[in-house]
Amino acid sequence: MPHILTLVAAPGALDPALVSRCRAALTALGANPGAPDWLAEAEAVDIPFLDTPAELAAAAARTALEDAPVDAIASPAEGRRKRLLVADMDSTIVTSETLDELAAYAGLKQQIAAITARSMNGELDFAQALHARVGMLAGLDVAALEATWAATEMMPGAATLVATMRAAGAVCCLASGGFTFFTGRVAQKLGFDHHVSNILLIEDGKLTGKVAEPVFDRNAKLATLTRLATENGLPMAATLAVGDGANDLDMIGAAGLGVAYRAKPIVAAAARARVDHTDLLALLFAQGFRRAEFREG
Repeated sequence: MPHILTLVAAPGALDPALVSRCRAALTALGANPGAPDWLAEAEAVDIPFLDTPAELAAAAARTALEDAPVDAIASPAEGRRKRLLVADMDSTIVTSETLDELAAYAGLKQQIAAITARSMNGELDFAQALHARVGMLAGLDVAALEATWAATEMMPGAATLVATMRAAGAVCCLASGGFTFFTGRVAQKLGFDHHVSNILLIEDGKLTGKVAEPVFDRNAKLATLTRLATENGLPMAATLAVGDGANDLDMIGAAGLGVAYRAKPIVAAAARARVDHTDLLALLFAQGFRRAEFREG
């Protein structure tokens, strides 16, 4: 089956010598690499290859790249452009963990962030960790939600990722273990078609310390991916899922292109594709989009 290895670096940083090293690594595997096809000069390039599993080719390329800050993603050449994007929010589409930032207004950021880290590393049950963290915020004024949103920043490349995929006909969904207060605003800002997440319960202008049941967790993320694929008449091969934490593992594993984005070790180790160095534009390059095709969000 024809495959393509995509190399992505910061703009202007992809040295042709690194491309040659990766081609040599593919040759050593018997992958018969073809000529490089530059998607963006000195930034992103496609290298077609044959007769080698995608994961093995990507691993060989990463070894050849040594410490160079270049991402290597390999995938089948057929059906590269995906028709459904399901993305995690915290530390993926936005730069922060919104619950941790919210906790700062209760003076509990350090304690809650420690629980978040363990949950995202797969050390704690997600639902139990969520209930514990939200419970610590009981009585916090809703003004803290607005203040947290005002300080929330989008991940570089997020707006372009969504705008470009939607312009190409894809459906885009934000699926988060966070809260609808934030996912609704992020979805509106970036143009996502859908958003699903947890609902914080509020009474008299203050957090009750509870979330509505059922908790939107790892299983719910996978269910969202499969439901939207079915509703849009798409095979799973036509889907893309991206996230960074353990609760993203199932949807990343099920998607046609599942990407661990600057992910926790447990996720990076399990995912078939990963982005460690560059921004969310890498997901467009991995689908074969040229920089000239990008749409600004």
